[in-house]
Amino acid sequence: MIEVRNLSYIYSKKTPFEHQALRDISFTVSDGEFVGVIGHTGSGKSTLMQHLNGLLKPESGTVLLDGQDIFAKGVNLREIRSRVGLVFQYPEYQLFEETVWKDIAFGPKNMGLSEEEVAERVREAAAFVELPEEMMQKSPFELSGGQKRRAAIAGVLAMRPEVLVLDEPTAGLDPHSKDHLLRQIRAYHDRTGATILLVTHSMEDIAATVERIIVLNEASVLMDGTPEEVFARAEELLSVGLDVPQITRVFLELKRLGLPIDASVYTVKYGARLLEEFLKGGGTC
Repeated sequence: MIEVRNLSYIYSKKTPFEHQALRDISFTVSDGEFVGVIGHTGSGKSTLMQHLNGLLKPESGTVLLDGQDIFAKGVNLREIRSRVGLVFQYPEYQLFEETVWKDIAFGPKNMGLSEEEVAERVREAAAFVELPEEMMQKSPFELSGGQKRRAAIAGVLAMRPEVLVLDEPTAGLDPHSKDHLLRQIRAYHDRTGATILLVTHSMEDIAATVERIIVLNEASVLMDGTPEEVFARAEELLSVGLDVPQITRVFLELKRLGLPIDASVYTVKYGARLLEEFLKGGGTC
């Protein structure tokens, strides 16, 4: 569905502040995939996400959606942005309408839909993020932090994007709200089959949520594979200043101590099963 070809982007070109944000990035995301994008601050994650629906135009290279170059002359970027929904970091800062209902309805209205269709989509999106009916006529600024985040995400879901791009959606949330939101994102993927790209700093979130991980480092793709393939290179991730799940650190230390054990563990559940097998086998794996 999405193909990124040799994408490069430079901020403040030909000034003293020139900075290469992306360098020759290439990858493909298939229809219905759930992909995580990780990298340290400044690695180019947010810049890359803003290219996927045409908010930024590349210095070179391009982005294709179903084989169509989204930057080609004559392409309707409004249509592209209705198909590729982007949720920015701290999306609640984008809330601006008088009521939660109007905020969620803003995107569908701009798609030219009928009032009936807009109302249906608002109710559907609000229900999906578990915002009760009684909140719909409140000002969005009366909501809690977690509720604001869900209202902002509902505004994107109401456009029913084929591709949902989430840039650090759990940033600043307490652990309960973070876990709740991640469950809702997973449920949305399971229910709709939408293609999802999730950007986050949390390795635990990535490990427990996605099917594939793209690792960015110094404006380039460092790794691209399944969670097991990526976290099997945990020492390399650590060497470039990235973190790994705590359970991965535990198994790396067990391996360093001489245990013949697989260190590519990335979830507690998988780690517990491996340890159980190790102990049942008399200390061999």
